[in-house]
Amino acid sequence: MSKDDVLVLGLGPVGATLALLLAAHGVRVRVLEREAARYPLPRALHFDDEVMRVFQSLGLADAILPATRISPGMKFVAPDGRLLMDWSRPQALGPLGWHVSYRFHQPALEDALREALAARGIAVETGVNVTEIAQDAEGVTAAGRRARWLVGCDGARSITRDTIGGGFEDLGFAERWLVVDLLLARPRDDLGDHSIQFCDPRRPATYVRGVGERRRFEITLHDDEAPDDRMDPALAWSLLDRWVTPADGTLERAAVYTFNSKVARRWRDRRVFIAGDAAHLTPPFLGQGLCAGIRDAANLAWKLARGDDPLLDTYQRERAPHVRQYIETAVRIGGLINTRAMAEALGTDAPEEPVRMASIAPALGGFEAPLGRPVPQPWLADGIRLDDRVGHRWAVLLRDAELPADRLAEQGAVLVADPALHAFLDTHNAIAALVRPDRQLCALARDATAMAGFSALMEGQR
Repeated sequence: MSKDDVLVLGLGPVGATLALLLAAHGVRVRVLEREAARYPLPRALHFDDEVMRVFQSLGLADAILPATRISPGMKFVAPDGRLLMDWSRPQALGPLGWHVSYRFHQPALEDALREALAARGIAVETGVNVTEIAQDAEGVTAAGRRARWLVGCDGARSITRDTIGGGFEDLGFAERWLVVDLLLARPRDDLGDHSIQFCDPRRPATYVRGVGERRRFEITLHDDEAPDDRMDPALAWSLLDRWVTPADGTLERAAVYTFNSKVARRWRDRRVFIAGDAAHLTPPFLGQGLCAGIRDAANLAWKLARGDDPLLDTYQRERAPHVRQYIETAVRIGGLINTRAMAEALGTDAPEEPVRMASIAPALGGFEAPLGRPVPQPWLADGIRLDDRVGHRWAVLLRDAELPADRLAEQGAVLVADPALHAFLDTHNAIAALVRPDRQLCALARDATAMAGFSALMEGQR
């Protein structure tokens, strides 16, 4: 094997998380980042309980939580102020052991990830501009560094995706929006804690409360505004004046973005993979862009650690259909916000009462629910959460400690028999569940005979 097992291109949240996960699986990893310094301004604003669970698995939850805020959810309002759709989120801890929706400050998150990389001795090189990727039967070379595998977490303009080939499949949404990050100088409680989608055909817009006194506004631009994608601060303030004025705060950022909906046609070419924005682009209306990239990292890390070609081929098969469902849902929500497809999003042209939005929870590609979804994470009887007991390993959740699972333990699975698991197993009429290292439910067994199939699944992985 070459000096490094995996080269990761990109030191954003997805690349850094992937590198930390790989190292947790015992993989030698090196990160190459084009920029010399971390980007200082906010970009992504939201992650969910599944992502926080990944951070927990890396021992980073306590470091990340201070720069987060629990989100109460999102409301969609008509031009006359009527509530069209309500996506309020529960404020209690959810089944995965964390709150279902967090706002966060990306620079603080990236600092925590970079500090963890340094503390764990993971090789990181900044200011490295990769312009070519070459591979052969033994490994991959980029910028003079060589490894067995390479993963491009190098963004929407990914050189890694260009190397793999195939381009993007366009799912049909492309709109120019102004994105403004505002740092309030004085309290503005009237702006509210919920995110608000202003469903206005004249000027669709979004308001998001960030961490501390940070607020974000996203506002649709007309064709004649900022034609060169350069934003004049005076124009930005004029578009914000229905909510805030310069007396309320300062602009941290005012930039023009084109919100796209795309999925890469190929996520792998032999030893080269893509993840995050290199593999998919989504409108931001569900707040799932970063979440999708972290899910990519969790799905791919343990498979790269194993290094088996058939298993690695499941990466795109599982992730691409999953992320596509989120993107298609975000596109439908975009149709509500710009009022061009309200009936498709609401189920009716003119709802008499606000529609309650339900969060989607698709299974990974190739699975039928409940398989291919994350298992719950309860507190066990000894006061330890399930994932802290299991770590980055396979797990077998048992209703009875006396069930025959010695062979599975010999294969490296952690056996967990605890009353806190009974409700989950009973829901599925099962005596045992097989859980992958990425905490996805792989199989259920209703009797001891069915449990015998767990061993083959762990060895062959579909």
